[in-house]
Amino acid sequence: MDKFDKATRSHVMSKVRSKDTMPEKNVRSVAYSLGLRFRLHRKDLPGTPDLVFPKWRLAVFVHGCFWHGHDCPHGKQKPMTNVEFWQHKIGGNIRRDIEVQEALVKLGWHVLVIWECQVKTDAVANALANAIEVQKLSGFSHFQNC
Repeated sequence: MDKFDKATRSHVMSKVRSKDTMPEKNVRSVAYSLGLRFRLHRKDLPGTPDLVFPKWRLAVFVHGCFWHGHDCPHGKQKPMTNVEFWQHKIGGNIRRDIEVQEALVKLGWHVLVIWECQVKTDAVANALANAIEVQKLSGFSHFQNC
């Protein structure tokens, strides 16, 4: 049973955004504090990554645990109403995420997914630093066609 009436639930859901979310803004802040420069929401790349590091050919997605079916307490939480719709919706998101990541890899990009539950930990800084280091070691640079 939903704890909100239909109008309140509609209002709450209308406030859910796909870009410029708080987790995404937190990841941007961490990246900037590490001295990394990036572009936002490049529409010319599959899936419109949240952050793009063209110099390192790195695409970063900041995924909400619930919306993208993460294997954590928030991602495992199942809705109690309209269950079939939400299973279809989240399953579709997961399938699309895989397709987008494969398309980016085919174009020569590396993909990093940062989950909402990781944002409040040191995992973000470590993941970004490690991904950039891997790119440096693999020889990618800003001179390649971005």
